Amino acid sequence: MGSAVTHTEHPAPWFVRGDIDGFFGLALDNLIQLLIITGLCTTVLGFGPDLLFGRVLPGVAASVILGNIFYAVQARRLAARTGSTEVTSLPYGINTVSLFAFIFLVMLPAKLAAQAGGADAEQASYIAWRAGLVACLGSALIETAGSFVADRIRRMTPRAALLSALAGVAVSFISIGFLFKTFGTPIVGLTTLAVVLVCYFGRVRFVGGLPGGLVAVGLGTLLAWMTGLAHADAAAWQAARDSVALRIPVPAVADLYAAVVHEGSLAYLSVIIPMGIVNVVGSLQNIESAEAAGDSYETRSSLLVNGIGSLVAAAFGSCFPTTIYIGHPGWKALGARIGYSMLNGAFMAAVCLTGSVALISLAIPVEAGMAIVLWIGIVMVAQAFESTPVRHGAAVAVGILPGIGAWGALMIKQGMHAAGAGQPGGVPFGPGLEPALATLDISGRGVFALEQGFLLTSMILAAATVEIIERRFRNAALWLFVAAALSWVGMIHAYAWTPGDTRVLLGWGVGEPWAIGYSAAAAFLMVVPFITRASD
Repeated sequence: MGSAVTHTEHPAPWFVRGDIDGFFGLALDNLIQLLIITGLCTTVLGFGPDLLFGRVLPGVAASVILGNIFYAVQARRLAARTGSTEVTSLPYGINTVSLFAFIFLVMLPAKLAAQAGGADAEQASYIAWRAGLVACLGSALIETAGSFVADRIRRMTPRAALLSALAGVAVSFISIGFLFKTFGTPIVGLTTLAVVLVCYFGRVRFVGGLPGGLVAVGLGTLLAWMTGLAHADAAAWQAARDSVALRIPVPAVADLYAAVVHEGSLAYLSVIIPMGIVNVVGSLQNIESAEAAGDSYETRSSLLVNGIGSLVAAAFGSCFPTTIYIGHPGWKALGARIGYSMLNGAFMAAVCLTGSVALISLAIPVEAGMAIVLWIGIVMVAQAFESTPVRHGAAVAVGILPGIGAWGALMIKQGMHAAGAGQPGGVPFGPGLEPALATLDISGRGVFALEQGFLLTSMILAAATVEIIERRFRNAALWLFVAAALSWVGMIHAYAWTPGDTRVLLGWGVGEPWAIGYSAAAAFLMVVPFITRASD
C-alpha cells in the first residue's frame, strides 16, 4: 500500500536530461524518413508541392504525433505502476520497409498504368497518391486486427526468434548503410562516431553536462560546413524557403473511396497484405525487444494504437503506415525516458505542417548525426545475443542471415537502378537478370526468394533452431511445416517480376519448390528421435 502511494506522489518526470540525446537520435531517424519521402515522391512519382506539402506531409504529422503522445503516456503509466524511474517509451514513426514497398510496388505501377491509359503527368501522380492511400489503409486494417492475436504469437515464439530478426535488420538496413556513409565522409563520420562510442560505450559525460548526442550532432554540423560537405546553394535555399508555410491536415476519405471503387487499387493486395503482416510482426518484435531491455508493455494496446496511427495517416492523406520502431534498448541506454517521445512528436508535427523539411536538411546534413543511428543498430545486434540464453546463440546467428540476404537483394537492385535498368525509359527488370547474376556466381533466384517475407523467414528459422538445440525435434518440425504452408501460398519466397523490382507473389501453390523443401526437412526432423541418440 505504501509503495503504491509513493508511486502516485512521485510520478516519473516527463523530461530528463537523457531525453535530449534520445530526441536527437529519434528525430534524426524520422527526419531521414521525411527526406526519403520528399525525394522519392518528387522524383519518382512526380508529386507537386501542393500534393506533397499540402496533403502527404500533414497526414504524416497527424499520424506520428498521435502515436508519440500515446506511447509517452503509456510509459509514464508503466513507471507509476512499477515504481521505476528507468522506463523508456516505445519509439514510433514511419515504417521504412512499407515506405519503399508502397512507392515502388504500388504507387509507381499505378502512375505508369495511368499514363499508359492516357492520363497526363499531374493526373497520374494524383492516381498514384490515391493508390498509396489504399495501401496505407489496408496495412492499417491488418495491423489493427493483428493486435488481437499477436500476444499469443509472442508467447509461443522463442525470444531468439523475435530478436534475431530485428538484429538482421539492424546489422544490414541500418548499420551497414550508415557505416558506408561514415567511411564515405570520414572527417565528419569518424569524428562523430568516436564521440558517440566514447559517450555511450565508454559511459562518460562531457564537462558541463552536455549530452553526447548534442555534441555529436553539433560537431558533425560544424565539420560538414567547414569541409564543404554542406554548402550554401542560393537556389536550393530559396526553394526551401518557398516551401515553408503552415498547412493543416485535410481528410482524404473521398479520395480513398474513389481509389477503391473506380481506380482498381485493390489489385495491389498482393503487396498490401504481406506488408501489413510484416508490420505487425516487426512491431511485435520491437515490443519483445523492449521487454528484454526491462520495459514490459501490453502487446494488444501497443499494437492497436500503432494500427490506429496508420488509419489516421490514410484518412488524412499520408500513404505511409506508422510502426513501433526498432531501437528501444538503444534509446534506453542513452538515458532517454518519456520526454524524447513527446519532443519527437512535436518536432515531426512542426516540420510536416510547415513544410520546413527541406530547410532543415540543408542546415543540418544527415551525416552530422548518422553516428547515433549507427550506434543504435550496433546495440540491437548486441542485445539479440545478450538477452537470449547463451546456448541459443547459434539460433540468433541463423535468424540474422535472412535480413542480410534481403539487404543484399536490395543492393543488387539498387545497383541496377543506378545503371539505368528498372527505371522509366530504361531496360525493365525480368527473369533474364538471374542468368546474368549466375555468371558472377550469385544465385539470383535464391537472393530474391529470400528477400520475400524475410522477417517471417528469420523468425521461423531461428525458432526451429532453438527447438533443435533443445532437442525438441517435433516442435522444430512444426515450425518448418508453418514455413511450408506460408511458402505454398506465397507469403514467403515466391516472387514475381515488375519492370523495376520484385514483389511477393500470392496464390495457391506459387511457392511449391520451397514448400516441398521445408516439408522434406520437417519430415526428417519428425523421425530424428527414432534414428539418433543424444550425444554431447
